[in-house]
Amino acid sequence: MNKEQGRKPEGTPERAHHAGAGAPSGANASTPQRFSAARKVAAVTRLLRGEPLEVVARELNVTVARLPEWRERALAAAAAAMKERERDERDAEIARLKAKVGEITMANELLEETIAALEGKRPLARRRSRR
Repeated sequence: MNKEQGRKPEGTPERAHHAGAGAPSGANASTPQRFSAARKVAAVTRLLRGEPLEVVARELNVTVARLPEWRERALAAAAAAMKERERDERDAEIARLKAKVGEITMANELLEETIAALEGKRPLARRRSRR
């Protein structure tokens, strides 16, 4: 390819590298624009304050279908956050006590098996040496 074939005709305006980036349609539609969590929250906040969906979508250059998805995910996350209770020192104590109950339960089951074997005059199961 020579220099003449790769050149633009005179008077052709220069196109910005970012022109059309993130557009829902057009030449760069195959590479969708990515939004940070903060920008998504800002968009959802605008919707929750009552701004029209179409206006927000046009200004952010996203499809109208994308914004309700963000809104539903944000509301679901907010509902889940409200259900959580704050952790305190009791949680660690509860976990420790649950582990202790598990250990005691296992020991009791082993003792019950041993008693049943002794009462039935059956030989106790032999344990292997750890050596």
